[in-house]
Amino acid sequence: MTDMLRLDGVSAGYGEAMVLRGLNLAMPRGSIVALLGKNGMGKTTLLKAAMGFLPKAEGRVVIDGHDVTREPAHRIARGAVSYTPQEQALFADLGIRDNLRLGLANDAALNERMADIVDLFPFLKGRDAQRAGTLSGGEQKMLLIARALLSRPALMLVDEITEGLQPSVIERVGIALRRERERHGTTMLLVEQNVGFALAVADRYAVLKRGAIVIEGAAGDAGAAEAIRAQLRV
Repeated sequence: MTDMLRLDGVSAGYGEAMVLRGLNLAMPRGSIVALLGKNGMGKTTLLKAAMGFLPKAEGRVVIDGHDVTREPAHRIARGAVSYTPQEQALFADLGIRDNLRLGLANDAALNERMADIVDLFPFLKGRDAQRAGTLSGGEQKMLLIARALLSRPALMLVDEITEGLQPSVIERVGIALRRERERHGTTMLLVEQNVGFALAVADRYAVLKRGAIVIEGAAGDAGAAEAIRAQLRV
């Protein structure tokens, strides 16, 4: 199976401070991989390096067979790649529909796909004009995921979408991500600290520590949760 995303010996960081050190990661097309680790270990840096927001000091980033190591973020995005950052990336004074529209080329695409998105996130129904800034924290997170899904990406990079969410919202997000993969074969890299959510949604997991992957395996393996938590404790 062809890899949708591959990082070969990637070192990246901020200025002379390298956060990732010779990191290797391969994601088969259509897979969901959860990347776990404590704060400060390089998870967000990995996403930004893959997306083209950070230069790579060493190594290669390959997306769908194309070397994008030196490509800027806007060109990578044009290759059907979406990035959902940890910080809220909504326009608070714009309505829900206008925020969703930003992820698409035209209104026709929004109209065509809106029913599917409302099916995944029923709270959106009939609230097109409501300003995004008036939504609850959980609703804003779901709106971010909805916007990413609307663009029908081949690859989704998602940074700690469950942080601060109540269990019912986490469950809804998990259902939406799994359903999107089933319908469209979307490949997803999910940065997470919620071990239960990660193993429920992902096919595989990897734990990042001090800029390198220290363990990885199948999410369904016996003992996966304990192996991950053991790494997170130290």
